[in-house]
Amino acid sequence: MGGFWIVKRDICATVFSQRETVERHFLLTVRVPAHFGNALPGQFVMVRLKGGAAPFLSRPFSIYSVSSRGNDTCLEIFYQVVGEGTDIFSKLAEGDLLSIRGPLGKGFDIPPACKTVVLVAGGIGVAPLSFLAQRCREEMGDVELICYLGAGTAESLAGLERLEKICTAVKISTDDGSRGYRGLVTGLFEKDMDRYAGDTVRIYSCGPRAMLKSLQWLLKDNPAVCQVSLEERMACGFGACLGCAVRIRSNGGGFVRVCTEGPIFDIRDVEFSG
Repeated sequence: MGGFWIVKRDICATVFSQRETVERHFLLTVRVPAHFGNALPGQFVMVRLKGGAAPFLSRPFSIYSVSSRGNDTCLEIFYQVVGEGTDIFSKLAEGDLLSIRGPLGKGFDIPPACKTVVLVAGGIGVAPLSFLAQRCREEMGDVELICYLGAGTAESLAGLERLEKICTAVKISTDDGSRGYRGLVTGLFEKDMDRYAGDTVRIYSCGPRAMLKSLQWLLKDNPAVCQVSLEERMACGFGACLGCAVRIRSNGGGFVRVCTEGPIFDIRDVEFSG
């Protein structure tokens, strides 16, 4: 069967600032066109150096925030250096040019009747959840916002400062016990899980696949709605390469593309293999 894609064009964006927040985690701010102000929490962008040979393929990054600064619209990207491509990005400085495509994908569903929002973040999975927390606070006022934030060590806790300003409470876990609960963030969440079972509760999560699989198992008897943002490798961002396909359970099963049908999914719909 034939088909076609409606592809957003790459735009040229200028680096406004960049700084390292914790070890190997960088906050990149770029000036973008005004339409980025309509971005939804959970959406992402595809980024590459303007005119650069490397990295050859664009890299996907969750949107950390979008805001107006004077006459400019500024997009924040919060990322961790994990390979050659992100290492190159970490060298960017004010005035450097990027090619950016977006906003892409589907955002989180935020029901207006929700009274308690629970965030479960592992590592750099904090990026889309922080944008979600900010939007919930702006649109829902006194909503209860509880974040469970996990990292390997106290030194690698990313995004904590901003979350503490937005959330009602931030509960911390570290693998080595150097801060907060010693163990996985899902173990910390499990201790409080019985609180989060009502119709007015929504749970949102982003992090490593093993963490999401564990959270899915914990919620098997919990009626609360839970949406997850999947972190997958992408080459195009608009569904052509099929490199980000994941298996789901709904509609008879099969594969869907994270970049177009996601990256947000009901946690109970995803088949986490391995």
